[in-house]
Amino acid sequence: MHLRPLGRSGLQVAPLAFGGNVFGWSADEATSFSLLDAFVDAGFNLVDTADVYSRWVPGHAGGESETVIGKWLKKSGKRHSVVIATKVGMDMGHDNEGLSRQHIAKSIDASLKRLQTDHVDLYQSHTDDADTSFEETLEAYAKLIEAGKVRVIGASNFKADRLVAALDVSERDGLPRYESLQPHYNLVERALFETDLEALCLERGVGVINYYSLASGFLSGKYRGEADLDKSKARGGGVKKYLTPQGLGVLKALDEVGRRYEVSPATVAIAWLIARKSITAPIASATSVAQLKDLMAAAMLDLDAEAIRLIGDASEPRA
Repeated sequence: MHLRPLGRSGLQVAPLAFGGNVFGWSADEATSFSLLDAFVDAGFNLVDTADVYSRWVPGHAGGESETVIGKWLKKSGKRHSVVIATKVGMDMGHDNEGLSRQHIAKSIDASLKRLQTDHVDLYQSHTDDADTSFEETLEAYAKLIEAGKVRVIGASNFKADRLVAALDVSERDGLPRYESLQPHYNLVERALFETDLEALCLERGVGVINYYSLASGFLSGKYRGEADLDKSKARGGGVKKYLTPQGLGVLKALDEVGRRYEVSPATVAIAWLIARKSITAPIASATSVAQLKDLMAAAMLDLDAEAIRLIGDASEPRA
């Protein structure tokens, strides 16, 4: 497996990350263990989660995904084979949110306990916190790095101007810098990342591990009309917005390229992202080993210029 540098951090990651939002939610513990084993045994190493996963599920409090990963790490003995990425900052209830030094210090210890490890490889600000200064947040991360609890930090859901400001504070004050960005980016939602963030990340050497790489499953080709929305109670409602002439045109392009290479639309969609210069490792989730194999195949698929152009033209952002 060819590994890629994550920003300037020194971390090396495979060109596909497993999205841990499904663990303890749409994938039970046994299924999650099988998925993680298959992923790591195939040579991939980046597993992304967050303390808030999966608080949106009735009866869940957050931490369910980290707990499953922690149990797998203990059972499998594969901690040395994986880069564990988690996040802090989203609302965990009872006013527990944000990027203050107190919340970060408390949250990392809770995450480490659930993950059953002594350090997190990549600790990410899950969302921007305008009420806390960058200095306070970055100084809090510096203490965690000094204590050995965190190796590298990253940002998620930051706008370009705020990411620039954070990077500038790191450089000015000699504080840890965000080595990665986790933006919302896929073939049917390109504008948010490509307008400002993409050039910034390339210029400043920030790695990119984008989420919703398959647009909640739409780019797998599973949903081609409103009648298909009932195929998934968890995600079906979220893909209705993609059932547009352009969205269906993207699926047509993925189908065409997929037939040529004899792979699935999901494989092609991920391969297109992997081929983009700015992208380090797209994040994608699976709830079965069969689905996961389609995703992992993307890392081995070398799309030619014509395929990249065809998909790019079909998905080009329009006013």
